[in-house]
Amino acid sequence: MLKSFKTEINPTDEQKIKINKTIGTCRYVYNFYLCHNKSLHDKGEKFITGKSFSVWLNNEYIPNNPDKVWIKEAYSKAVKKSIEDGYTAFTRFFKHQSAFPSFKKKGKSDVKMYFVKNNPKDCRCERHRLNIPTLGWVRLKEKGYIPTTKDGWKIKSGTVSIKADRYYVSVLVEIPNVKIANNSKSGIGIDLGLKDLAIVSNGKTYKNINKSARLRKIEKQLRREQRSLSRKYENFKKGESTQKNIQKQKLKVQKLHHKIDNIRTNYINKTIAEIVKTKPSYITIEDLNVSGMMKNRHLSKAVASQKFYEFRTKLKTKCDDNGIELRIVDRWYPSSKICHCCGNIKKDLKLSDRIYRCDCGYVEDRDFNASLNLRDAKTYEIA
Repeated sequence: MLKSFKTEINPTDEQKIKINKTIGTCRYVYNFYLCHNKSLHDKGEKFITGKSFSVWLNNEYIPNNPDKVWIKEAYSKAVKKSIEDGYTAFTRFFKHQSAFPSFKKKGKSDVKMYFVKNNPKDCRCERHRLNIPTLGWVRLKEKGYIPTTKDGWKIKSGTVSIKADRYYVSVLVEIPNVKIANNSKSGIGIDLGLKDLAIVSNGKTYKNINKSARLRKIEKQLRREQRSLSRKYENFKKGESTQKNIQKQKLKVQKLHHKIDNIRTNYINKTIAEIVKTKPSYITIEDLNVSGMMKNRHLSKAVASQKFYEFRTKLKTKCDDNGIELRIVDRWYPSSKICHCCGNIKKDLKLSDRIYRCDCGYVEDRDFNASLNLRDAKTYEIA
């Protein structure tokens, strides 16, 4: 069983240069692979796979272009992984699962440095440091979080990423597959929404974190810094500002975005941990059409900030770790319109109706009624 661990690292200046160079090379090779296939398509030639492109790049292109020798200075496994990512993006496009692969831009795209364990000396972990190929020992900011190799844990692979001028490492660790016995017989239903993040059938409601005073204060500060950045761009065109000042201001904006993202993610983690601690036999949620909800320009910002997809994926991981069955109900299941008391479907229920009132006399909060119906749903899929 593989489990991922992500934490912040504190690399030296020399290690930072290596990381930045490797990530820059990976971004260049990824874009080059996309551009090369695009040019082949325009000429009417056959699509080239990631493996064939890697062979052509190393055996033909680089030897014939001495100015591109710097590509080979980067960690070879990381470069190959970037080509594989490009091939995966094309494969998804051909299967109509995603749009045409887009080029990665410096400072805007999340490009990572991939590493893998090649020999026993690689990927060793101690309480306060981690050995990464080509980088050597890198200090961890959070000591004791990643399982150490001395205790028998094996790190298979990992990635190094940069976000808001902070460096992070994520590793895949092989852990023993321990099945947790669950003696609970009752299950719960969770209704996700915009007014509140999650309404649970056991009566617990988790509020929308975006309404907190702390987050609103940071968002207000973000708006000020974004306006300042916009003014600096205008002044740069007039010759009244420098590129260095723009980079400083961009970093301030990135740090605030990163802070907001961390607050929301932390709230989701705590919410899921609290739900799973009740040890239900199963958890039922609805298969939300998030992409369709994002098309509504009045709700898109609120939907994106709730992180429904992240909530579902993390809930799935927690359920697997604790032996809980995660049930997914079809998105067309009328959980909000069904009366939990008599089973009648109220077809004329509006979005503005926050209290569910049935002709049988049943009166309940709309979202709580939906969570009860999800809990008792008979048709579902096991995630």
